[in-house]
Amino acid sequence: MAGKSSSAEKRHRQSEERRLRNKAVKSSVRTSVKKFEVLSRKKELDNAELALKEMIKKLDTAARKGIVKKNAASRKKSRMQRLFNSLKAAQ
Repeated sequence: MAGKSSSAEKRHRQSEERRLRNKAVKSSVRTSVKKFEVLSRKKELDNAELALKEMIKKLDTAARKGIVKKNAASRKKSRMQRLFNSLKAAQ
């Protein structure tokens, strides 16, 4: 890109690094949610509980870093905890 200042180039590099880092964290969160949902469908409560704890930890970390909004993380955790509690009660 012709005429781009060095500070603009640096800003572009920084934003690209952040974008890739954020993308990795979001992907990790989605994977942990999916893992929990699959285990809960299979009614594997012991493994589902471990997956739930891992998912909550990843969501909290992402929310703290500002990658996922705080209320969105809270909403997701609440829904998954409610699903787990209903499965546990049904057993």
